[in-house]
Amino acid sequence: MMDLELDGKVAIVTGASRGLGRAMAVALAEQGVSVLAAARSADDLAELEARYPGRIKGRPCDMRDLAAVGALADEAVAAFGRLDIVVNNAGIAPAGAFLDQAESVWHEVFTVNVAAPATLARAAGRHMIPQRSGKIINIASTSGILGKPILVAYSSSKGALLQFTKALAAEWASKGVQVNAIAPGAFETSAQKAVLESPEILAMRLKKIPARRMGVDEEIGPMVCYLASPKSNFVTGAVLVIDGGESSKL
Repeated sequence: MMDLELDGKVAIVTGASRGLGRAMAVALAEQGVSVLAAARSADDLAELEARYPGRIKGRPCDMRDLAAVGALADEAVAAFGRLDIVVNNAGIAPAGAFLDQAESVWHEVFTVNVAAPATLARAAGRHMIPQRSGKIINIASTSGILGKPILVAYSSSKGALLQFTKALAAEWASKGVQVNAIAPGAFETSAQKAVLESPEILAMRLKKIPARRMGVDEEIGPMVCYLASPKSNFVTGAVLVIDGGESSKL
């Protein structure tokens, strides 16, 4: 087995209480990383913390509160002594026709999906740049690459997150900090509940995916661990797509 050299590292994972965020936090913890797991659900965080005592520390945090988001970096250092990795996973995707959605929805989506990751990256950079090492991993979406109807605000915000990733990667490459993004497609999470509960809708959805299935939580963890590892030190500004081939076809 390849040693990813993650033992003793410290990470922050947002949106860590369930779904892909939880899978990422668990994958890092099982590689020896101490994780500050941030999310809104205190109960889910407490369960995760109990499962990995001393390894995962839960921190209830609303991503709309940018002051609280910015404080996470100092909290991770206070709890574990350093900060090496940030996984900006938390996001919201309210569906609705563009003309019908309130302007407040647009602003909320951009606050959670763009401003919060940027705020946390800035706070983390103040620790990472002096030590000349660090990993920022932004969880975007294939919707940010191709765009999706009824999810205009979400698609726009994830597209912005991808450009933020590339620009910050270029700015921080010489400082020893790598910034990359992962763009997941359809995964079997609670966000896909309506699709998974309808055989007809699910069949239609799977026809669009060359692999003819959705991803499962455990498939994203190894990708996150690689990008968090020193093994990926020459990888920066990259967007790794994990979608069963959906975005690669006409």
